[in-house]
Amino acid sequence: MRERNDRDTRIIREGEMDAGRRDFAGALFLMYSALQERGYDPVQQIAFYLLTGEPAYITAHRNARALTAHLERDEIVEELVRFYVTTHPSMKGKT
Repeated sequence: MRERNDRDTRIIREGEMDAGRRDFAGALFLMYSALQERGYDPVQQIAFYLLTGEPAYITAHRNARALTAHLERDEIVEELVRFYVTTHPSMKGKT
């Protein structure tokens, strides 16, 4: 058996990609709506959080900031890109 190296490519199986996707959408919606309720621009706040990793961009209202601790930023970006390319009219037929 070959020893695993950190540089090895990790294969993501279909079940792993689907696991928690519904929870992810609910968490992102909660973050979005909590920011909106507090009068922030949710798109801008979430984008800055994703770029910087600074949780202060997410309000503590409705435990939205605590929720960010359970979501990996790279997974959020992956899900947003996946959603964009599968739903945007300009991407139809290209995926």
